[in-house]
Amino acid sequence: MLTSEHITTWIRKSADEMRDNRGYLTELDAAIGDADHGNNMDRGYKAVLEKLPDDNDVGAILKAVAMALISKVGGAAGPLYGTMFLQAANALKGKEALSSEDVELLLKSSVDGIVMRGKAHAGEKTILDSLIPAHEAYKEARAAGAELIACLDAATHAAEEGMKATIPMIATKGRASYLGERSRDHQDPGATSTYLIIKTLYEAASEGDAT
Repeated sequence: MLTSEHITTWIRKSADEMRDNRGYLTELDAAIGDADHGNNMDRGYKAVLEKLPDDNDVGAILKAVAMALISKVGGAAGPLYGTMFLQAANALKGKEALSSEDVELLLKSSVDGIVMRGKAHAGEKTILDSLIPAHEAYKEARAAGAELIACLDAATHAAEEGMKATIPMIATKGRASYLGERSRDHQDPGATSTYLIIKTLYEAASEGDAT
């Protein structure tokens, strides 16, 4: 199970990753975007840390994350990540701990939120190119009988591979789509920050001895 403490640890770890990778994410975005993704995500997660509630309701925690990201992250990323967390919050409202099945729902709801908000699909050089493989790998591992942490490990590896797979893609959504062929050979910054979010969920579960 993932407790509300695990979820809070996850959010704090994600904030650390956004801070530590601010320059890297901005460098990636400079090649195909507005060169602000790293700064935006760092600013957004700093706001998240200020708004984290002292609450055992996982849905309430995720909703607070969503609202902070929507209000503080500029460009398209704020509404996209905000909707991702808001959909997960709605799906998990009232839960004080998450089972393996609940974590699968968290990932599925996150995918659904991005698809709904961004009208995007896999293969378009976006957040979804990390998030969809993560959900699918988690789902497959769980169906095979893997424990929660092993499922998250599989999701993390899939997210990383999905992130790397954006390099040869031509962007068809967002600011990067304006570049056409010139968007090829660049790793998508959104897929990269999404990988960091999935990775820190695995780390929070592992370090917190989730069962």
